[in-house]
Order: sequence, then structure tokens, then C-alpha cells
Amino acid sequence: MPTVTFHKQGQTYTDEVKPQTNLVVRAGIRQFPYPNLRYECGMGKCSKCACRVIAGAEHLPPPNWKEKKQLGDRLEQGYRLACQLWIEHDIELAQDDLPAPATAPAGTVAVIADSVDA
Repeated sequence: MPTVTFHKQGQTYTDEVKPQTNLVVRAGIRQFPYPNLRYECGMGKCSKCACRVIAGAEHLPPPNWKEKKQLGDRLEQGYRLACQLWIEHDIELAQDDLPAPATAPAGTVAVIADSVDA
């Protein structure tokens, strides 16, 4: 069975998982790496589950179109979307303490508002 080592906020969590395991699915049903994995949609649309692959990347399939769209240049830095990975071999992942900024197409301006006055 594959061993998953997960680093977050200076802590290390390790557990074995069955082959063909998706970590976001496991977290959603409150199994390892719950509650430590940050995730949201589970469909490759939000990139909240982005993790840096420290070891085991050679066993992963190439990034799919969702990862390419969401991660852009971060793919070259070793990031992948946990929701898009089905674990078959030992892997070591790290999730940044703070969410990475959302990627937006060139020329796009993001506006974030806390509240709207009517």
C-alpha cells in the first residue's frame, strides 16, 4: 500500500492508503489527511488543494488540463492539485501555510469586497 507523507504548518503526517486513493475524497469523508488538507471543490476548479510534490512525482501521470489551467507556472515548481491525483505509489506532499493567490488571465483585475452597501 502506498505511503503518503504530508507536510503542513511545520507538522508531518504519514499514513498508508489503498492504491487508487484520492486524498481530497478521503479528507471529505474524514479520513487521512483530514483535517490537515486544505481543499474545497474537489473538481479542479478552485486550486485550494494545490500541493508541492516533494517526492514521488515520477510516479504521477502528467498534469491534466485542469491542473494546467489552475496552476500555470506553479507546475514547474512541482505543484499539483491533490483532487486530480490518484495515489498509486509512495508520495510526499507539502501544502503551503497560506493559500496561493488565484491565477487570472493576463489583463484581468481581481476585485475582492468584504461587503456591499445597498
